[in-house]
This record gives sequence, structure tokens and C-alpha cells, in this order.
Amino acid sequence: MELFFLFLLVLTMASALAIGFPVAFALPGSAILTIGMASLAGFVFAGDVTVFFAQDGPIQWLTAGVTNFRGVYWEVERDTLIAVPLFVFMGIMLQRSKIAEDLLVTMAQLFGPVPGGLGISVVVVGALLAATTGIVGATVVAMGLISLPAMLRNNYSQSLATGTISASGTLGQIIPPSIVLIILADQLSSATDQASTTRKADYKEATGEFSMPSEFDITSTSAGDMFLGAFLPGMVLVGMYVLYILVIAILRPKSAPAVHFEGKYDFRFAGRVVLALVPPLALILAVLGSIILGVATVNQAGAIGAVGAMIMAGYRLYHGERHTYTPAILAIASLVAIFVLLSFFDLNIKNIQDRTDTIGILLAAVAVIGLLSAIVWSGWRTVVIDDTLKGVMVETAKTTSMVFIILLGAAMLTAAFRSFGGEELVKHFLTGLPGGFWTQFIVVMAVIFVLGFFLDFIEIAVVVVPIVAPILLADPAANITAVWLGVMIGVNMQTSFLTPPFGFALFYLRGVAPASVKTTQIYRGVIVFIGLQLGALAIVGFFPSLVNFLPNRQFLAAETAPPPKNPRLQLCLEEHLFARYDDDGDDIRAGIAAIRGADIGYLPDKLGKDLAKSFDAADKTFDLVADIRTAAAALEAATPDYRPLHLEVRALEQEIRAVEAELAVQEDRLKRFRGADADQEARAAVERAIADAQATIADLQSRIPAVWADTRKQFVALTAAETKARTAYRRNVDSAYEPVQELTGVLRANAAFQALGQRLETLAADVRTKAPADMVADLKVAEATIREAPDASAVRSPVTKARRALEKEPKPEEAVAQIDKALEVYAAETAWRDLAAADLLPQLEAYDKVVKSTIGLRLQDRLSSDQVGEVASCLSIHRDISLNF
Repeated sequence: MELFFLFLLVLTMASALAIGFPVAFALPGSAILTIGMASLAGFVFAGDVTVFFAQDGPIQWLTAGVTNFRGVYWEVERDTLIAVPLFVFMGIMLQRSKIAEDLLVTMAQLFGPVPGGLGISVVVVGALLAATTGIVGATVVAMGLISLPAMLRNNYSQSLATGTISASGTLGQIIPPSIVLIILADQLSSATDQASTTRKADYKEATGEFSMPSEFDITSTSAGDMFLGAFLPGMVLVGMYVLYILVIAILRPKSAPAVHFEGKYDFRFAGRVVLALVPPLALILAVLGSIILGVATVNQAGAIGAVGAMIMAGYRLYHGERHTYTPAILAIASLVAIFVLLSFFDLNIKNIQDRTDTIGILLAAVAVIGLLSAIVWSGWRTVVIDDTLKGVMVETAKTTSMVFIILLGAAMLTAAFRSFGGEELVKHFLTGLPGGFWTQFIVVMAVIFVLGFFLDFIEIAVVVVPIVAPILLADPAANITAVWLGVMIGVNMQTSFLTPPFGFALFYLRGVAPASVKTTQIYRGVIVFIGLQLGALAIVGFFPSLVNFLPNRQFLAAETAPPPKNPRLQLCLEEHLFARYDDDGDDIRAGIAAIRGADIGYLPDKLGKDLAKSFDAADKTFDLVADIRTAAAALEAATPDYRPLHLEVRALEQEIRAVEAELAVQEDRLKRFRGADADQEARAAVERAIADAQATIADLQSRIPAVWADTRKQFVALTAAETKARTAYRRNVDSAYEPVQELTGVLRANAAFQALGQRLETLAADVRTKAPADMVADLKVAEATIREAPDASAVRSPVTKARRALEKEPKPEEAVAQIDKALEVYAAETAWRDLAAADLLPQLEAYDKVVKSTIGLRLQDRLSSDQVGEVASCLSIHRDISLNF
């Protein structure tokens, strides 16, 4: 019966959408209706409202709905959705103020004389508008109204003109900042949590280990990561569009003729180009650059975009009047002043220490007042001129409300879908397909492609993605990232919006195209662009680094970047280091040999022994690298024979677990048939189902090859050998560099240690004359001072004992003895430190320079810029980790 209500749920939703019922109410309405009918049927026919639910009852469904509602509106961790109204406001403001129109006209005049130049300008402007709006319909309509008449008037092929406009308009789906990417990021962050839980459960089931190594876990995503990930694929699409138009212009000049500008390319024209192009580009760079550089979050970048769009609208709406550009100039001057002040002053009010800080704060306040004045001035213009601000805010409110209502409705629908076992049904269907992940992925993408004919991107993102994304992300064989999956879905939805006869972009263009342009011409024009987008989809699919590289690089280069010792970085870090050992091995060995010649006999025994051992460990590094390569080669040689057996057995075990889950459900049902009045026929049916399940489990277990246990044991041993070799290497290089790092730090801070001498001599004099109560306070201060000096614990220990001797029951003689001891220890420490600082430190620094970026890399605070690029490139590849499960 669960399948019946699941079918009813889907049928109700599809019927509501087919008759034109609003999506925002069709999704929750179908969920509420089906849940209610299932509960009522269960109560009437079985006396239990939960009997026709596969997982949860109506109470759990209602709880899930409340949780989702709270998650959208109250959880701080999901504040990414705040960026939606900000970016919508930015895009609509730029269009209502005709800045987008100016941009398109100017670019057409600039590129027109080039063969196909008018089409190229449409593509470039489409990309720029996509980066400011992210709304397909608005972009297609704007370009259709402005550029289509110009292209037809200049004898462009109708199919090429309409195809170019439609395809360029859909760039808003993938080029950041895109609303699609924001919503996908929000949905994928939840899907990642589910996938991570599934993968950990699979790992425990397969290996018996309770905890999964962190490097096997799934990395979540954010809107900023999605923006970075989508940037290069978006540029690939733009490049393919431009290249296609150029080829057509060369091969068939009549289809895309050059359009000569009737005016002159003089300083006035150059001024128009600068004025039309620079402000939108500056705004785009400010929005995306602030995210990429880590200066602002996505929400803050959205606020920057909204304010910047309003300032730009302020001078465009007031064009030709006096003081047209005064607010914009005031805003730019204020921002420049703020950045300059940040370079010279600490503008934190809480940290004001002197008159200079006060002057900096006052100047910054003046600059901020200037910026606020510019914003208010520009905003007032948008209020009084054509009531622009009101129109923009109304449209923003409508779009945002639609997005959030659909989000809530989709959450209710998804919860209902799970309640009737739909998610498990989809999972079993996908995992049962031959061909593994790629078959599953192609099927999912095909479904999304078809749904794109009928549903908007929001419905697809919030209904389909939460169901299929956890399944795809949990697969350890593909081991894809959430960013890559989100970008692939975004590009796919962009393609479906172009596909005849239902593509949304085609309807938008048809609505504004003149009657002379036939619908068949529009359809014909987009075919090639659909092929180009599918080609881009294939390129991104086979080269995941196009998506993953920028987010990984930003992550590793940020202020909050993980240290090189982070477990997730080790394989890629070692891949980089092993190549360095091959290239620079002779220099490293020479450096080790040189430092061995240094005189370390005067160092304290433990320190000298640790340092000598570190040199031995450094020498041993190359042998351990060879051990790793040997173990890795043995594992790689065994993998081709082991992999088919592993896949076969894991598939059988997965089937067994699915049947065991069904068996548990049937056994639970059997418990309900108690007493003489129980339905004996229904009881017998359940018992037969239990017997069939048990027989199926026994059959599946008998199909597991007899050699599995021994083969698995051998492969696990090879894996353990490689892991052991890598662990030995990591411990060795840490022990090889840590003593050098610590001693170098101590010697570089020798001046601070020398400053302790005066303090100790003062204590030695005071402890003989001052009262014990007064002396305790002085000793506490001295302890704190000594603690700040590196490796001064030997000196601090007697001082601490002296303080304790004066507390409670004072013992002045013992305190004096301890301070004298501290002076003796200090004198001994000073002797070897002074000698080492003069003689050994230069040699250690030379050695450190040789091994810091190789043997000592794991113990550095962060990676260098070159290392960031190499490690990010390595992390951007999807690695198969399924044999570890």
C-alpha cells in the first residue's frame, strides 16, 4: 500500500501542475492531501494511522515539516538564502534603470565591424547580464527586445540570431552570482550530511570499524564554493559560443555579416564604452572578487551588489541633468578614503590608544557618512524617478516569496516522499542499475533534463536534488564533490531550458520576437547551442578540475586554511613531495650532510641527542619513500584482479542488506497479528513473505565466492602495508624536522631570553629583603614573563618552587635557595644559547632553508602559493576509494 500512496502523491502533484495550479501550492498541497488520505485509510482499515507508511507516520512527517520550516527561517547555518533577495534586487535594478540596455547597445557598436561581431557582443553581454541577474527570463527578454531587431535589421540569419539570444540568456543559470547556484548550494549542504552518514554506515558495515578516516568523508559546499566552481565552466560555455559564431561568420559570411558603426571611433565613443562597460564590470568584480578573496561572505557580497546597483541606477536614471554623477563620485571617493585609512590606521574603536587612533576613527567616520550620503542620494533618485525603487522592490518581493514558499512546499513534499519509501525505492533502482555510478548519474541527469521542459529550476533544485544527490554523493567509487555535482546539474538545467518544444527560454523569446520570426526558426537556431552545451557538460564531466580547482585553491589559500598536516591533504601533499625528492634529492642529502658537520657537543644532552636523531631521521626519509612506493606498487598490481571480486561481493551484500531490511519490516508486521481475532489469511501472507526473504538471503549468501575471505584478507594486508609505510614516513619526517624547528625558534629568540637575567637578579635581591606576601606577587609576574620566553621551563621551575615556598607557611631560606638555583640554571642556559646563536644558528637556518618545503612541510603553518596550486590541482581529481569499503 505504501507504493500506492507514493504513486498517488506523484500523480496528485503532476496533475496539479498540469492544470496550471501554482507550484508553490501544488507541492505542499499534494503532500498534505496524500499524507491525510494514508493516515485516514490506516485508521479506518487497521486502526493504526502509521500502517501505510514505510518509514514514519504523520506525526514524524509533521515534525520534519516544522524542522524544515525552522531550518529555512531561523537556523544561522543556513543563512545563505539571505543572498537570494539581494542578488534579485541587484539584477532587476540594473534592468529597470536601463544599464543593461546601454551595455548591450555599446558592445554591439564596439564589436559590430568584426564578422559575427554583433552575435559575439550578444554572447558577451549575456555573460555580463548573467553575472548581474542570474534570472533566465529577464535576460532573454531584455536581449530579445534590444538585440534581436538589430540583428535582423543587419541581415543576420534568423536561426543564428534567435539561437544566440536564447543560449546567451540561459548563461544566468551557471555564471555566478546565480540564484540557481545559491539554492543548489543550500540543498546540497543538506544532501552532503545525509551522504556522509550513509558512507560512514557503509564503511562500518564493510570493514567493522566504528570510525571512518576523515579523508574518506564527503566535503560539503557553500554558495561561495558553487560560485567559484561554476566560473570556469561558464567561461568554457562563453568561449564555445563565441568560437561557433566566428566559425559561422567565416564559413557563411551572409549569416553573420559585419555591422559597421555609423558614428566615429573617437574619444566620445571611447567615453561611452568606458561608462557603459566599466561600472557593471566593476560591480561584478566587487561582488565575485570579494567572495573569491575571502573578504566578504555571499550575503555580504549580495549587499555590495544591491547597493552598487542602486548607485549606478541613480546616475543612469538622472542622465543629462546637473550633478548626474555626483553621488557615484562621492561613493567612490568615500570608498577610496576608507581603504586608504585602513592601510594607515587601526579603525577598531575598542582599540583606541592614542590621539593618532582617534584621528583615524574620525576620518573614517567622515568617509562612512559620505558613503551613506551617496547611497541615500542615489536611493532617493530611484524613488522619485519613474517610481523605480518601488517597482524593483515589488518584483524582488514577488520573486523571493516564490522561492521561499517553493522551498517550504518542496520540503513537505520530500518528507512525504520519504515517508512512503520513495527515497529507498529510488536508491534501490539507481544502485541496481548495471554500470555503477556513471549509469546512475546519466539516468539522473536525463530525468533532470526532461523535467527541465516542464519545471522551473527552483522546483528541480528543491524537489529532485534532495532525493538523488545523497545517493550519488555517497558512492565511494566515483567519490565526487558536491560542488561538481551542483555545477553539472546547473549546466544540465541550462540545456533543458533551451530544448524544443518546451524550453522556457524559447517561450520567453517567442513572446518578444516579431511575427516575421517563425517558431521553427527559433527551434532550429538553438539545436547547435544545445549541442555546444552538451559538449560543455561532457567536458566538465570528464575534467572535474575545471569545477573543483578554484574552490580548493581558495580553501587552501584562505586565512583559515588547514595546516599541511591535515589528514585530507596527505596523499596529494606526498605526491607533490615525492616528486620534489626525485628532483631535489641530491641537494637535500647535501644539506643533511652539511648540518651533520656542525658542532653540537655543547648543547644539553637531551637537546643534542634529539637533534642528532633528527638528522638520522632526515637521512632515512628517502628509504621510507621507497618503501611507500614498493607497497603502493604491490597494492596496484593486486587491484585489477581483486576489484571485480570486490564489486561482485559488495553488490551481493548490498542486496542482502536490502532483503534484511524488508525482512525486518515483515517481522514487525507479524507481531501485530496476535490473538484469536487476528486475520489468519493476512498473517499467513506475512509468514510466507518472511520465509521467502530468508530463502533469498540464504541464496544470496551462497553466491558469495568461496575465495572471497582469503582474497579480501590478502588485499587488506596489502592496504595495511601501504598505510603502515605512509604512517612511518609521516612520523619520521615530523621527528626529523621538529627538533630543528624548535631549536631554531629558541635561538632566534635568544635576545628575549637574555633579558630575563636582570629580572632574576632583581628577584635574588628582593627575596632576601622583602616580606613573603609582597614577594609572592613579584614571583607570579616573573613566572608569566619567563613563560613567554621560548623553552625557558628549566628557569621557570625554580622560580615556581620559590613562590610556593613563600605561600601559606613561608620558608624564606628555601625560596632564596630556589632563586639562586634559577640563576645557576640561567647562567648555564645562557652559555650554550649564546654560543649556539653565534655558531649553530646560521647553519641551522641554512639547513632549514633546504628542508623546510620538503621534509619539514608537514609542520609548517600553511602551504606556499606554489604548493597551494599543486595540492589544489591534485585534490580536484575524483579518486576511487571504493576498495576501502
